[in-house]
Amino acid sequence: MDLTRLLDVTTSTAASAARPNFGNVHYERAKIPEQPLELYEFEVCPYCRIAREALSALSLDPIVYPCPKGGRRFREKVKQEGGRYQFPYLVDPNTAVAMYESADIVDYLFAEYGDGRAPWFLRQRGFAVSTSMLASGFRPFKGRQAVPSREPEKLLELYSYEGSPFCRIAREALCELELPHRIRNVPRRSPDRDDFVAVSGKMRVPYLLDPNTGTQMFESDAIRRYLYTTYAR
Repeated sequence: MDLTRLLDVTTSTAASAARPNFGNVHYERAKIPEQPLELYEFEVCPYCRIAREALSALSLDPIVYPCPKGGRRFREKVKQEGGRYQFPYLVDPNTAVAMYESADIVDYLFAEYGDGRAPWFLRQRGFAVSTSMLASGFRPFKGRQAVPSREPEKLLELYSYEGSPFCRIAREALCELELPHRIRNVPRRSPDRDDFVAVSGKMRVPYLLDPNTGTQMFESDAIRRYLYTTYAR
């Protein structure tokens, strides 16, 4: 492993340690939405992380519309629909609900799709925000700023779960390039893991599917290089 890669993995692992196992384990899911939820966010945002952890803990698979700073694809839509540039912003087409505020999003997700009560690491607001800010501090410039890119015709898919340091590296690239994608959350004990293994052949994440090119691949560094080579301008 070269020095750059070592530093990348080390800082991503440290970010995961700041929120240990949060979003890594499946919690009871009452139902699956008929239409996918939509999440407007950017990777380094500490409040967005809290919303992603809730989605991961429930093994929900939202369409993610990355909104990094300087982004031109999806930030304006959030301002037009919600009235301000604020992230995360969740849209549930199944219930016609749209909302800001990570705490409200967490409560909504567990009320609508879980057992009604969020786990403590999401419910304790002061703890959640402070530790999520600490996690962001280990990688302050990753997944923050938009990079000019070509928008794909079809949605990419990334099998992931929130706390994985390797999945974070892949998600950062998707975010920086403003590539809309479907996150397939497969945390530990997720009932969706068997379906994932049927697709990929083994339980290993991150795993990228790009229907635009027919590419299917593991390995965070390879995924990041592929995304930049294929979509960066």
